[in-house]
Amino acid sequence: MLTFSTLLCCMMGLTLCYQRQSVSNNNNHNNADSKPTHLPPLHYPHGHKWNEPYFDLTMPRNITSLVGKSAYLGCRVKHLGNKTVAWIRHRDLHILTVGTYTYTTDQRFQTSYHRDIDEWTLQIKWAQQRDAGVYECQISTQPVRSYSVNLNIVVPTATILGGPDLYVDKGSTINLTCIIKFSPEPPTHIFWYHQDKVLSEETAGGRLKFKTIKSEETKSILLIYDADLLHSGKYSCYPSNTEIASIRVHVLQGERPEAMQTNAAPAAVALAWTCHTKQATQAVKVISTMVAVFVLLEACCTLLLQGSGGGTTGGGGEEEEAGDRVARLEQSQTAEANNSSSICDSVKQAIQQTTSTSSDHVNTSRTTER
Repeated sequence: MLTFSTLLCCMMGLTLCYQRQSVSNNNNHNNADSKPTHLPPLHYPHGHKWNEPYFDLTMPRNITSLVGKSAYLGCRVKHLGNKTVAWIRHRDLHILTVGTYTYTTDQRFQTSYHRDIDEWTLQIKWAQQRDAGVYECQISTQPVRSYSVNLNIVVPTATILGGPDLYVDKGSTINLTCIIKFSPEPPTHIFWYHQDKVLSEETAGGRLKFKTIKSEETKSILLIYDADLLHSGKYSCYPSNTEIASIRVHVLQGERPEAMQTNAAPAAVALAWTCHTKQATQAVKVISTMVAVFVLLEACCTLLLQGSGGGTTGGGGEEEEAGDRVARLEQSQTAEANNSSSICDSVKQAIQQTTSTSSDHVNTSRTTER
């Protein structure tokens, strides 16, 4: 009897323990705040519950796109559930897309959903500079959660080194380097033009050579061997993804050695040589004029003085018959001397005035050219 009572008590105790364990398991299963142990804690941002949607923070926040091409902005949302994803333009808070539906009338905007990676990608077709700015990927939670992405639209530019004018010597090698900047991808092709004609190695008889270097900045190099006068003119670099860039080449035949330059020399040397030549020419003209005037003055004064002296010594062989004739002769000699002095003084004044005017003209020219 005692043995049966002991066995009954043991069975009742096991039953109570099983019921308590079942109740405890049910309570844990219904607790919405608990996290499953099979997922790493890093999957859940701080303050978010495990069953609420959240963003993948590893997605890029800065996107650079080429003008005229499609721009792609990515947003990954985990545990979306029954919520929706929308893309908003930040500058005017305009709703662009909701889910995969385009909400705006601008049909360049389109959103696609990649189920395998939970990514919502906003595509902007034929992106323009006005499309640059901040865009927000929003989840329809309360409150709304958003992930910002900044879009940069770049416009590639082309520049030819050494421009706008390049001076080279006849027989030397013309080296033109075109640099393409701000291009997310290298241009598919680059054409070179001389005037309005496309340049080609096949038709140049070995005098042309092209070389392209692709890196962060694409470079296109044009080499023209044994430059001739016919190679003067405008050269243009025309990449497939930029506006055209031009330079004017001047092939010289030794007439101005200081103006003949390499690709790195500026065109200012030619201008300096021209200014120097003009100043030297004007100085030579002024000096020549002054010397010629002084020579003429000396000759003029000498002749006048000789004429005056001859009048005083001539006519000594004849006797004067009356005293009034002597008086008239003295008056005539005095008048001639005064005349000679007056002429010399006038010439001197004219020379001084000419010299002063010429000096002022030279100084004015030098100031203007500087």
